[in-house]
Amino acid sequence: MGRAPLPSGSPLPSGAGLPPFPGATAARGMPQQPQQPKKDEPEQRTLVVGRGISVQGTVQDAERLVVEGTVESSMITAKELVVKPGGLFRGGVEVENAEIAGTVDGTLTARGSLTLQGSGRLLGKAACHRLKVEDGGQITGQLEMLSGDSASKPASATPAPEKPAAAAEG
Repeated sequence: MGRAPLPSGSPLPSGAGLPPFPGATAARGMPQQPQQPKKDEPEQRTLVVGRGISVQGTVQDAERLVVEGTVESSMITAKELVVKPGGLFRGGVEVENAEIAGTVDGTLTARGSLTLQGSGRLLGKAACHRLKVEDGGQITGQLEMLSGDSASKPASATPAPEKPAAAAEG
């Protein structure tokens, strides 16, 4: 039960059930415009390490690193680090801003803000300019607050004594 073929040479009737292609004329005679992605925020080069994935080694040129699985690296420099619940970052990282809901084990320098969510754990050394720890967030190790003029320098100045800064069970 197929349709009869169109006679050769006859134009395709308007609205014949075929989807319009870019540049085609729609049924009302208006040209179709290809959809452009919204430019609300500038695109960042983002690396997402998904749940169940393990990455070891060096990460270069990523502006935003999102960790849902496991990342082990000696040193990563990026604009933003996001560790999702269940995610593990082990090693060293220097970022502008960090949001931790999983676990960071190593050295973290946030020249801007560091947010530790209720499910987040920070083990090792951390330095930041602004700190927010939500109820349940845990910091075990060294924590250094960077002053305004030292926010652009690495955090290797005076070490603080090792002690839990915040330990709450949620």
